[in-house]
Order: sequence, then structure tokens, then C-alpha cells
Amino acid sequence: MYLMETAKNGDMVIVRYDGFLKDGELFESSQETGPLEFQLGDNTVLACFDKAVIGMRVGESREIVLQPEEAYGPKRPDLIDIFPRSSFAQEMEIEPGQVIGITMEKDGEEHKIPALIIEINDKGVKLDFNHPLSGQEITYKITLDAINAGSNSG
Repeated sequence: MYLMETAKNGDMVIVRYDGFLKDGELFESSQETGPLEFQLGDNTVLACFDKAVIGMRVGESREIVLQPEEAYGPKRPDLIDIFPRSSFAQEMEIEPGQVIGITMEKDGEEHKIPALIIEINDKGVKLDFNHPLSGQEITYKITLDAINAGSNSG
């Protein structure tokens, strides 16, 4: 009797996926980026995404619901800060809801990181450096397209 192979730790897998916010809005899809190929257990994807694929068969689909702590973390108040308006070039048009790149220095290197403008008032410009999906419950619909077994199986 032939048993269909299931995905296990160490296997290279190819999946298609769609990511949805709690309100049903699609925020990410492999239809736009192409199928995702990764090795199970190598920590290149969210741990719960990895865990969901283990045990799946080729052609099988699965839906997982992730709480903020399992996905992009809770919204952290310490990542929201106010900067003086003078920190921004006068000619720079900024408005709430806009995502801008801020250059920060860490360990002697400059890094450009995204920040969401929350509000602009007489105190300055309030920026949120949290991941845009932090604090959100998200759902992934995953379909396993292929399993390329790890080198020790066969």
C-alpha cells in the first residue's frame, strides 16, 4: 500500500499562501510574490507557519489563525515617539497615515527603517516604529505544492 508523503522537519517545501487580517482584508499573497520555498525547521518563516506545514501532504490546504504574539507581536508603546518638526526637511510634505523612511544609527551603521506618521501637532511629529501588522490577529491559508525531502530521507 502506497502512503502519501507528509512534510517533516528538514524537508524543503513549496507553498502558496494568502494572509488575511481579522476584517478579511488580504494583506499578503503568494499570487503576487510567487510560491514560497523554505526548509522546515530552519527559522526563515514564522514558527507557527512552519509548524502548520509539518504533517501536510502535497495538495493539502490548511488555515491557521495567529494571535499577535505568534505573528508580529503586540503593539509596543515604547516604539512610538515624538520628533520635533525641525527633524524633517521643511519642504518635506508629511501627513498622518503616511509611512516614511527614517535613518537611524546603530552600532556605527546607518539603517533606514519605516515609521508611520500618527499625528502632527505643536509638540512635533508622532511616529510609530511598530511593524504594520503588530497587534493584529492574522489568518494564513496555506496550500502545500511540493516536498523535496531532506538529504537523510529516501
